[in-house]
Amino acid sequence: MAVSAGAVMRPMTGEERKVILASSLGTVFEWYDFYLAGSLAANINATFFSGVNPTSGFIFTLLSFAAGFAVRPFGALFFGRLGDLIGRKYTFLITMLIMGLSTFIVGLLPGYAAIGLSAPVAFISCRLLQGLALGGEYGGAATYVAEHAPADRRGYYTSWIQTTATFGLFLSLIVILSLRLNMSAEEFAGKPGEYWGGWRVPFLVSAILLGVSVWIRLQLNESPAFLKMKQEGTGSKAPLTEAFGRWSNAKVALIALLGGTAGQAVVWYAGQFYALFFLTQTLKVDGTTANIMIALSLLVGTPFFVFFGGLSDRIGRKIIVLGGCVLAALTYFTIFGQIATLSNPKLMAAPDLVKVTITADPATCGNVFDPVNVRVFTAPCDIARRTLATASIKYDLAAGAAGSDTKVTVNDKDVPVDKDFAKAVVAAAQDAGYPKANDPDIVKLNSLFDIFTNGRALAVTGLLFILVIYVTMVYGPIAALLVELFPTRIRYSGMSLPYHIGNGWFGGFLPPVAFAIVAATGNIFAGLWYPVIVAAATFVIGLIFLPETKDRDIYAQD
Repeated sequence: MAVSAGAVMRPMTGEERKVILASSLGTVFEWYDFYLAGSLAANINATFFSGVNPTSGFIFTLLSFAAGFAVRPFGALFFGRLGDLIGRKYTFLITMLIMGLSTFIVGLLPGYAAIGLSAPVAFISCRLLQGLALGGEYGGAATYVAEHAPADRRGYYTSWIQTTATFGLFLSLIVILSLRLNMSAEEFAGKPGEYWGGWRVPFLVSAILLGVSVWIRLQLNESPAFLKMKQEGTGSKAPLTEAFGRWSNAKVALIALLGGTAGQAVVWYAGQFYALFFLTQTLKVDGTTANIMIALSLLVGTPFFVFFGGLSDRIGRKIIVLGGCVLAALTYFTIFGQIATLSNPKLMAAPDLVKVTITADPATCGNVFDPVNVRVFTAPCDIARRTLATASIKYDLAAGAAGSDTKVTVNDKDVPVDKDFAKAVVAAAQDAGYPKANDPDIVKLNSLFDIFTNGRALAVTGLLFILVIYVTMVYGPIAALLVELFPTRIRYSGMSLPYHIGNGWFGGFLPPVAFAIVAATGNIFAGLWYPVIVAAATFVIGLIFLPETKDRDIYAQD
């Protein structure tokens, strides 16, 4: 489908600026809400999951974050259908209300100490509501902006929507960082057994953001493409059946997923959010330092969303998206390795000084791959592997005699795998050469301005910036590409599902999947194989099957 003959380059009108601003701001606030649970994972773990052991608690927190991602495709189906039937404007007004209210409630929920198991159940319920709402939000905002854009500037216009996820993360990090710098660690975390903690403030602030967002969204008119379709009576009566029940459309959705959004999702998530987990949980960098470095890399890198979105209007969407995927696949191990060396040099040097070995009957060592956290690990071999992975301690797995007990040694010193194993093995590893959590050689910043006198922190920020550039390449043009793949009558439904399966499942489950791979191998970098393989597969599939879409007429109904 070619662009209509009357399409010419023209300046952005005041109404178009309003559309982009209103859609982008509302979506920024939704992403802010959604990211808080990930950024404050340690505090949420302590408040809502304090009744479980530290290893399980960490994984449970990661998976509660993923729970919001897991339901996103279902939100895409429900709200996508609604958007194709009743319109774009009112549908993503509803999604914003659900997101804002569920986030505000998280800030008020009592903790595990007060209401027991009801606390994690209530928290995860709020996360599920957030995931459903976000599943409907993105497709509506991207479709709405694209249907207002000139034919030859859709990549540029929709790229502003693509900045919202990063701005939302950036806003959440700034709010959290401001609180951390103006509160003691005890005030921010809350005293044990007490209800209040400063970490609740960012969730409660969402009520203000919700009010602003609703007011902004109410100022908008329905998109011209949807109104034209309604006037002509060409709308779909069953958008889900038409989008996914007909092979001609379902095939497009499948190609969009495997040849586009799957790779985009893992690159986007690895570069923005997994990088933060890697710094704080694997490398043991304190939260303030990690947030400063991530925030600065995002601040410098965010304009490139718009750059690559605009560039895609000239050279095409496909080449930029797939280019970001292949660059990430080729360089992730090198970049994350350098981040580790600069951030915690003793951790990287420790495996040469400390030899940790798990000796066990292979028949007693199970598969520790548990991305949805439904398994209970009781075998000593499995417990040992997961404990060492959480502590970022490299280990070798040796085959023991049939029927023999699991044995863990740290430089030939036995560490019993009993109820005190986690504490004992960490202490033994640290005595032998592994750094403690507050080791002075771990990169540390006390304020934003310290980064300009700390060469290692500045270098880490530069590497994080490269990861963000990959994110902008894959994410900047993706909204325009998805919009252009589907006709108006099923566009909201058609583009939302592959986007949210890609970003909700392939991307959202990256932390627990990566951790499971690390636990199974004893190598802190092994988890990177997941985004590397997915990004490489997307590059190959997209290169062969994904069409270039920049010259398509999005008003076409066939």
